[in-house]
Amino acid sequence: MGRALLLGGVLGCAQQARAAITETDFLEDLPVVLSASRLSQPVNEAPAAVTVIDQDMIRASGFRDIPDLFRLVPGFTVAYTRDNTWGVSYHGLGDAFSRRMQVLIDGRSVYTPGFGEVPWASLPISIEDIERIEVVRGPNSASYGSNAFLGVINIITKTAAQVAGSHLSVQGGNQGMSGALFRYGNGTDDLHYRLTVSDQRRDRFDTQSEKTATRHMDLRVDYQLSASDEINTTFALSRGDWQQGVPGDIGDPMRGLDVGSEHFQTRFHRVIDAENEWSLQFYHTRLRKADEFLAVLSPLLPPSSMVPVNFGYMQWRDDLEFQRISRLSDSLRLVWGSEARREGVTAPGYFYNQGTQTGTLFRLFGNAEWRLAPEWIVNAGAMAEHHYLSGFDLSPRLALNFVPSADHALRASISRAYRSPTFFEESGDQRVFHLDGTPFDRYFAPSAGLQAEQIVSRELGYVGHIRPLKLQVDVRLFHDNLTRLIGDRNIGDDPVSYTPKLFQYANLLEATIRGGDTQLRWTPRRWLDLILSYAWVKIDSPDVDYAASTPRNNFSALGIFKLDRGWEASVGVYRQDYMVWLGDGDYTAPFTRVDARLAKRWELQGKQVELALVGQNLGGAALSGIPQRQPVQPARLPESDARLVNPAARIGMLTCQYVIELARPRPYSYLGP
Repeated sequence: MGRALLLGGVLGCAQQARAAITETDFLEDLPVVLSASRLSQPVNEAPAAVTVIDQDMIRASGFRDIPDLFRLVPGFTVAYTRDNTWGVSYHGLGDAFSRRMQVLIDGRSVYTPGFGEVPWASLPISIEDIERIEVVRGPNSASYGSNAFLGVINIITKTAAQVAGSHLSVQGGNQGMSGALFRYGNGTDDLHYRLTVSDQRRDRFDTQSEKTATRHMDLRVDYQLSASDEINTTFALSRGDWQQGVPGDIGDPMRGLDVGSEHFQTRFHRVIDAENEWSLQFYHTRLRKADEFLAVLSPLLPPSSMVPVNFGYMQWRDDLEFQRISRLSDSLRLVWGSEARREGVTAPGYFYNQGTQTGTLFRLFGNAEWRLAPEWIVNAGAMAEHHYLSGFDLSPRLALNFVPSADHALRASISRAYRSPTFFEESGDQRVFHLDGTPFDRYFAPSAGLQAEQIVSRELGYVGHIRPLKLQVDVRLFHDNLTRLIGDRNIGDDPVSYTPKLFQYANLLEATIRGGDTQLRWTPRRWLDLILSYAWVKIDSPDVDYAASTPRNNFSALGIFKLDRGWEASVGVYRQDYMVWLGDGDYTAPFTRVDARLAKRWELQGKQVELALVGQNLGGAALSGIPQRQPVQPARLPESDARLVNPAARIGMLTCQYVIELARPRPYSYLGP
């Protein structure tokens, strides 16, 4: 068994202050969610299936990387590739870019316009600052527009008032794993702030050097202007020094990367009364990577035949959104709003002689919750969007919920969603040249014009709370038809290329995804909390890789045991079948991963102290389950470098943490969710 030791210290305050939606809501009743329709709704009245990952689950899992948390969601697959990149997918069609999912942090999209990636490793956010994560299992373009194609992940962070006091965390372990985090929060009755700084380091594999150091800073200020008005402002930045490449590979040599991201977000929120409110939000994001090097792209060429390769880029977005929530009558609630977005990418290595790619999109959205009768609820909504590449699209959704009691509900829904092409898919022109400026090779040519990918999703669902058994149940059956899927094709030999292949994107493929997923949460005793998830998924597609891009069976279980005298234990089991990751046909063999955590919490001289020991991949061999992969060309599209591996193949990890309360939180008043 591979083993590692991670020793950490955490200095922080106990959280006496809670947001309007708290962990108590999750454990005692059916959760209240915000992400399905933009309205606050119990999950049994929402128009879509939603999984909530709360703080108890985050802590008990022992995970230190955010993508790992989605192992707790039915139907999700997670893989780690080299180069500090993760693949996260729901019901297949996944690659290293998570390009068919919308990921939000406090309502801010992190989906990048240039290549459609979700930059998991450079997000300026720490697990310690997450309040909860809401995962919409299924298309949700009616609420969040294009790219909410297969699902939505909404990461909701803690308010400044929730974390008054100081918090320090330190970790250390083998495989170069270490980290430190400090957070401080303070304020008055009207003004609260929190500042988090973090430094995380990884070196995950023995077979190749992959040292990464990622630092981030996150400042949030919440100012309550009056009894009805509040402004929330966040500024964050992340900087990474990463090693990338393969030792001894002359085509993809080891080199250092300079990676960075930053965002500024401000939101004005006015509560008119308990049923009426509006908000105005603006955010700016930027993601950059510096990655230029010299390479010999074929072992048949002499080392002197080197060509400059540029994998660097800068991607940015400015977004302005207005939202209004109103109750029009006792039986009718409405949320509506509009959004304008300007975004672009500069990447000379991928857009030959084209400069910066820019575009502007506009959105108008609305969702109505109409209670026809005490037990019947209709959710009808749509997003009208004009995208700078794919033009106008309308994404409607209609859902009918039958709620015979507060504890049981049946749901039927149908929706249509889109994924717009990225700048690279539409206009990518990737070439490399000799040092003297003469052409060496060309890999991608601009498309002939792409349409947005389309999905029509039909689902049946059941949500129940069986109180005598203290059991929560969520079941979803689905049938999805996907058309106009974007893929690359070889359009013929290029006479000036060393490699006689030239690729171009087109709307090539179709697929049908059907199956079911379920999650259970059973709390028979105050000391026992058991979370189970299972998914069975089948993809029918003429493309064999698409058909195999999801495991047929996917299972997870997390047991949390809250024992006497401050002791807590947890065990996680994660099992999935064979699957293929898109790009180069890398596959993950079936695997079972077992994690465990044991923690002790006590008070020392008026301060809270916690010591936790975490083991990951217990009993697993250091290199078990690494997928076989085909040779790749390092100068091709970035996702072709996605050498995705079974995360269970990482060395097992043992983790220790302790918590000390440095400052008592002050009383405060909190305005709205």
